[in-house]
Amino acid sequence: MLSLIISFVVLFVGYFTYGKLVDKIFSPDDRITPANKLNDGVDYVPINTKKAFLIQLLNIAGTGPIFGALMGACFGPIVFLWIILGSLLGGAVHDYMVGMISERNDGKSIAELSGIYLGNIAKWGMRLFSVILLLLTGTVFVNSPAALIARLTPNSLNDNFWILIILIYYVLATLLPIDKIIGKLYPVFGIVLITMAICILGGIVIGGYHVTEISLQNLHPDNLPVWPYMFITVACGAISGFHATQSPMISKCITTEKDGRKIFYGAMLAESVIALVWAAGGIAFYETTSALNDAITTSGQSGVVYDISTGMLGTVGGILAIIGVVACPITSGDTAFRSARLILSEIFGLSQKPIKNRLIITLPLLCIGALLTQLDFNVLWRYFSWSNQTLAMISLWISTAYLLKTHAEKIVSLITALPATFMSAVSSTYIIMAKEGLGLSSQIAYPCGIIFATILFLIYIFKLVKKNK
Repeated sequence: MLSLIISFVVLFVGYFTYGKLVDKIFSPDDRITPANKLNDGVDYVPINTKKAFLIQLLNIAGTGPIFGALMGACFGPIVFLWIILGSLLGGAVHDYMVGMISERNDGKSIAELSGIYLGNIAKWGMRLFSVILLLLTGTVFVNSPAALIARLTPNSLNDNFWILIILIYYVLATLLPIDKIIGKLYPVFGIVLITMAICILGGIVIGGYHVTEISLQNLHPDNLPVWPYMFITVACGAISGFHATQSPMISKCITTEKDGRKIFYGAMLAESVIALVWAAGGIAFYETTSALNDAITTSGQSGVVYDISTGMLGTVGGILAIIGVVACPITSGDTAFRSARLILSEIFGLSQKPIKNRLIITLPLLCIGALLTQLDFNVLWRYFSWSNQTLAMISLWISTAYLLKTHAEKIVSLITALPATFMSAVSSTYIIMAKEGLGLSSQIAYPCGIIFATILFLIYIFKLVKKNK
């Protein structure tokens, strides 16, 4: 339990130290924000800071910090270190920089930002990549809540029934102005989400469950190597490229740059707290990583969430906890499709003020999402996880290019270049090694990943030296 307490303290202190350093480097000012300058009553809508924080938290906190943390817990308490350090030094920096750079560029998407700072080829590559990721994300966040709700309702209301209901909701949330559904429901869901995490934490403490202390030992029962698998598995709880598609959506709504650290950096750390709670809950409830892994294999991630919730909190408390878990993916899935709509509208130059233009893009997107729900969830999750971390890598390099271009002290770009290099090694090693990738041995994947990351870092050093001349 001491490890969990220390983890919370480190995140809290990190917000006021490293988070403040990142904020100082970016240097927010009093300029007019896109929410006021481009207010269209649909996507560009001023939202106060507290609501913006809760909306950002719900946008990014899908099943990733819950399912990903539980699967990551199969490696043992070493997962706590990745969640803490990955979030403070990578994930929160990633979310903050993308959100603030977007705000400085009239709320443009990560795809358009890549064109501005990395070139036209990168822009088209990112347009395609980000839309595919958002479709995968939206689909993943249809399947998982539907499976959970189906466990709480009569057998006649099966997974497919709830998939249809969730997709209908997604149509409305994607089409309507951001302040009509998202702006009103998300603050409530945000409170539910936080309450759910507190309940699980309380269940661990009151139930006298033992949380194994942090160690570097790999306890995965299938002998999966920590590198790179754990860093891909625990996506949203530590660092997630999906967030690069969500931060620009909120950058269209913030009313002052000076609250960017609270909204972007703060929401990522709050998500990390959720991930820590669920990782600890999985380790504590099942006692061994073998038992946790077996439960995930036989009952699925949704079944494990249900068992932990009801086992720790009883029937009523478990239902309350599951409501929070259901709110997480649904409130990320709808904004995934909304972000895809915005990226496609940028590509085709379609104003999103007329509802007709929103329908033209939204309906085909949701139809594709409905088809993807019929694929195997575990396969979808693996591709989602890899594409997620690859987008994080690219977004960090975009942020690095921004700092090299705009900041007088070019060396400060190391705050994004170092995590970008790390994620480059993670992403490339995984796709070379994993069975859904090239399926090559670690003897080949490890050096290839290091070489790839080294080449990118040397290109960065060359750019840094050139711009300092």
